[in-house]
Amino acid sequence: MLTRRDLFRSSALAAVGPLANLELNAAPARLPRARFAVHPFIEANPKAVFIKRTKVPHKMHEESKLREGVAFAREVFVPTDDPNGIPISHRVILKPNFTSVRNQRPHVENWGTGTDPQFYEGIIMGLKELGVKKMYFLEANNFHSWNYRGLADINDRHGVEMNEPERRQRNFKENFEMTWTQVPDPVIYKRIPHFAPVNEPETWLLNIAKWKSHGMCMTLSAKNLQGLVVKPFVRFCPGWAMVTGVPSWMKEFIPSEVEGKVKTYFDNHKRLSYARYDSRADLAPINQEIWAHKTCDNSQVLNPGLNIIEGIYGRDGDGFGVGHDYLTNLVMFGKNRFRLDMIGMYLGGHEPGNVNLFRIAKERGLLDTFNPHEVELYEWIEGQAPVRKTLADFDRTPMKTYYLQKDGEPLFHLVNEQFDYDRVKV
Repeated sequence: MLTRRDLFRSSALAAVGPLANLELNAAPARLPRARFAVHPFIEANPKAVFIKRTKVPHKMHEESKLREGVAFAREVFVPTDDPNGIPISHRVILKPNFTSVRNQRPHVENWGTGTDPQFYEGIIMGLKELGVKKMYFLEANNFHSWNYRGLADINDRHGVEMNEPERRQRNFKENFEMTWTQVPDPVIYKRIPHFAPVNEPETWLLNIAKWKSHGMCMTLSAKNLQGLVVKPFVRFCPGWAMVTGVPSWMKEFIPSEVEGKVKTYFDNHKRLSYARYDSRADLAPINQEIWAHKTCDNSQVLNPGLNIIEGIYGRDGDGFGVGHDYLTNLVMFGKNRFRLDMIGMYLGGHEPGNVNLFRIAKERGLLDTFNPHEVELYEWIEGQAPVRKTLADFDRTPMKTYYLQKDGEPLFHLVNEQFDYDRVKV
């Protein structure tokens, strides 16, 4: 019996609908080879962050966004016969940012709550040009609304497999469609379950985050990988309720000394007078501390081949529907997700030194600086060698957030207090 997915696969690009006439013929250099690789300049500069300016006239202009996705894939992912490359037979895991929308505003007003669908589809098409045939879309949340931006249709159209996000307690004992990984230096999670085939042999992970504000200041590439974690482990934000208050069957995965470890970190940060540790926000300072530690635990066991922040348009607000989109025409990317996120935070109007995640990542040995001015920055220009730049070469777009509101401060604000990076050495 011919399924709906079979029909999509057989029709390939002919099924792209209104975009079917887009010129996407691969250049000769793009003819598939046995392997593909991230551009050698990026691989040779794993601590650097790259910024590519895009040319999209409006956030809903589908053709230009698709072109940008294809162009990005063609420039950044290259065919190779190098034995160190990624075999095209590998399973490529795609992790765009996906968030449900919690209001009744018109769709166009909520479009920035997740990775742009046409940019995402363009990357898929660029990978298919390389000969990649096995792709997986994995996401922990909101199965019922995956097609809000057409993501389910895009995946069907290109034969991208999608996971089933719901799990029963018995599934964790049976390891049903999940992969467990031991955390080398845990604070909160000793082992973490991810949706299969994450961390299985012959897989390669591509992280495609969105440039947007959130309760953790901004949702960028490190937080985006949270969505690969199987529920209820994926709940990083509720503070102690999902640490000491987890269901009894989860307690074996959490170190017995967790309260003492977190309290030591937290009390030290208060003693150092870091910003906003007296906030009375619902997502309180201790919630932020716990979220950062879970994120660092998760980061130790995931190794994306590349991290991307799609910022063709950015968004302020809460990440779920409150907020506004801004046409910014930037795509940021790099090998190191924390350094990438520092740049995303800074260009979003925030000071990374004021955000728990970066200081904690450095304290735990996952980052060697949390000063964005110490990050090597390059502009990625099509057909040219990357050009060394500074943060001053790029405009900042203030993206207000509800992260750790101060008394008397508007609910949505910038986390832009001055931070003395020379004085504070973690």
